[in-house]
Amino acid sequence: MFPGMNPRKMQQMMKKMGIAQVDIPATEVIIKTEDKEIVISNPQVSKVNMMGQQTFQIVGDIEERSISTEPEISEDDIKTVMEQADCSEEEAKKAIEENKGDLAAAILALKE
Repeated sequence: MFPGMNPRKMQQMMKKMGIAQVDIPATEVIIKTEDKEIVISNPQVSKVNMMGQQTFQIVGDIEERSISTEPEISEDDIKTVMEQADCSEEEAKKAIEENKGDLAAAILALKE
């Protein structure tokens, strides 16, 4: 925490102030937001309890990944909807997208 300070003395001071620190042997930390994930690999994670309030300190290699909100549509899904609803490939794909990947709902929507 403080460079050059005796670790044992630091632990004693923290104990007097009501602060407890525990290292957590994590292999990966993932923080999810609405549009992305923050992935921390090779983390050093410490849980700090300060007068009943717990906080986490994380240090490591950071990578950000965007989260796709679009459903993955396979060729098999499109073919299934085309056959069942007797429609074109474009219509099938659009119906699957509009129904968020639900094939049954896409087929029913196209048959109406």
